[in-house]
Amino acid sequence: MTHMKRTLTMAIASLLTAAANAQAPAEPPAQTPAPAQNAAPAQPPAPGPAPVSLVDIYKLALDRDPTYKEAEAQYLATSQVKPLARSSLLPNLGLQGTYSGRYSDVPGGALSTTGIPAGNRTVIDQNTHGWGVSLSQTVFDWGQFKTLDQASKRVAQAETTYGAARQDLINRVSTRYFAVLAAEDNLASAQSAREAISRQLEQAQRRFEVGLIAITDVQQAQAGYDTAVATEIAAQQTLATAHEFLREIIGEDAAKIAGPKEDFPLLSPDPASQNDWVTRALQNNLTLNAQRLALDVANEQTQIDHGSHYPKLSLSANYTDQTQVNTQSLYFPPSSGIASPITTTSSQFPTGNSWTLNLTWPIYAGGGINARVQQDVYLARVQMQTVEQFVRQTERQTRDSYLTVLSDISRVRALKQSVESNRTALRATEAGFEVGTQTTVDVLVAQNALRLAETDYSQSRYNYLLAVLALKQAAGSLNDADVTEIDGWLQ
Repeated sequence: MTHMKRTLTMAIASLLTAAANAQAPAEPPAQTPAPAQNAAPAQPPAPGPAPVSLVDIYKLALDRDPTYKEAEAQYLATSQVKPLARSSLLPNLGLQGTYSGRYSDVPGGALSTTGIPAGNRTVIDQNTHGWGVSLSQTVFDWGQFKTLDQASKRVAQAETTYGAARQDLINRVSTRYFAVLAAEDNLASAQSAREAISRQLEQAQRRFEVGLIAITDVQQAQAGYDTAVATEIAAQQTLATAHEFLREIIGEDAAKIAGPKEDFPLLSPDPASQNDWVTRALQNNLTLNAQRLALDVANEQTQIDHGSHYPKLSLSANYTDQTQVNTQSLYFPPSSGIASPITTTSSQFPTGNSWTLNLTWPIYAGGGINARVQQDVYLARVQMQTVEQFVRQTERQTRDSYLTVLSDISRVRALKQSVESNRTALRATEAGFEVGTQTTVDVLVAQNALRLAETDYSQSRYNYLLAVLALKQAAGSLNDADVTEIDGWLQ
């Protein structure tokens, strides 16, 4: 009885389809216009803009990302602490020049060579000019010597931190780049699902009109279509947000970016030992090494402050060379019969040099030196615990990234098979719906399952690529060559 019902249903559906085709007006065949005798040959459509590659996005980020440029400026600023520390140990040489004048008009005369007063007014004009050179040199200062050692470690720490910022940039660019690709795949899947459900809705409406299904099937199809439209709108918003996150790094919108090839390789970690990766990470992780250098800086600070107990010896020397010109004019009263003043000029050329060897030795500073040293010891202990925290964190991240790469490889393969299985299940469900053994809800469930499988599959591929980068970053080996390698897997 069931077999006869299915056969009758299929026959009625075939008759309805034939009747609909027969009622549709026949369209005349399209006429191909004859080519003009002098017409130019048809030109192929102009290709669209080439997609922007991952390497292109990364190069833009190197020039424009504010976070990375901030790290670069910080590194350049810190790199100057070593020349500053060295300058305290090198000679300081200074050159001075002087020029001065003195004028005095004194009532009364001057004493002659015989001791008798002469004249009633004296004008003196004195000009002095000269130059000098000074030299100072630190002979012994323990604190300055250790400051130079500390400066070298601070520069090394800044360089390591700058390298970690570059690795972080690679990770951030890749994360946001693949977020855009995942959003594009999600939108494409949502659009495909909406189109498929739209066809399902149209088919359900036609079948309802001829009495093959109930109105509930049409309502279920309509509900599924409305949900698909809402899902597509949300996917469009997610894609727009992903583009804005990428724009935040490179400063412009990348409208079209390269996607992954269908058959890009799924490579297992090399070496294939989790412990080997952990060993590499504990030796080469840049963030961890920066913290170790910070511990060295803290220990050096203890030595610097402890050096305040030691004597300091410095040398200074000076040399001066001057020229003095004195002009004296002696005026006489009118009764003396001498109308013009008597003017005399004299010059002097004094020179001088001096040197000083200065020794200072603090005996007691109110306990401040000991307090600073003890404070430095405690701060070094704080940094030591910070290093231990980063050691454990690095080991955890490395082990987790290693296992994530392996699991993502298996997950990508499993989800690829899941997509094929769900696609086959959807075709079977649609065929069952045609013959009346499956309902509209069954078709909607199968379509939604396929969409979820496609979304999970595309996301798993991007997660695998990000896991590979995260593993290399944890091991301290992530560099520009890895970006180029992954870019070769895109198209």
